[in-house]
Amino acid sequence: MTTANKLTLLRVAMIPIMIIVLYIDGLKEPIGFLGLTLDQLIFALLFVVASFTDFLDGYIARKYQQITTFGKFLDPIADKVLVMVAFLYLMILTPDRVPLWAVMIVIIREFAITGVRLLAIEKGKVIAASPFGKIKTASTMLALTLMLFNDFLLPTLIADIIFWIAIAFTLISGLDYIFKNRAVILESI
Repeated sequence: MTTANKLTLLRVAMIPIMIIVLYIDGLKEPIGFLGLTLDQLIFALLFVVASFTDFLDGYIARKYQQITTFGKFLDPIADKVLVMVAFLYLMILTPDRVPLWAVMIVIIREFAITGVRLLAIEKGKVIAASPFGKIKTASTMLALTLMLFNDFLLPTLIADIIFWIAIAFTLISGLDYIFKNRAVILESI
């Protein structure tokens, strides 16, 4: 098994641990750091580490030619689940900041793009990541990290603006993927 795939599996393993931590009553105590409880801090730290493994496994896979079919399959799923877990957690924790409809835009976009990619694979085509998708990913990870750490005591407006930029680019990149790959979609109807 390649190093890149091991990092992807590590990210997958961290996701249920993030969720389990939230259910341990003994971790609900305030710790005096950024207004977080211990479970919130552990969740946020695990999110940051898991997000870093996403960057690292991609870098290692490309640099050392460790790109595998397994990695192509599992890496995007792990990324999507990690982001969805963080969004859903923040939606429950702060529904006024992270509304359900915004989370649904993220979820629907991810399912739609995964479907388009599967159709393209069936036709022997590869869909490259778009610049809009890269902005979406970067702004999403930054917004989630800020929000999970209570904005690092910065004004909440900063994370809120980045969050709404992430939602806008989620929508823009999704529409861009669909528009650019409309032939693949139409061929499959």
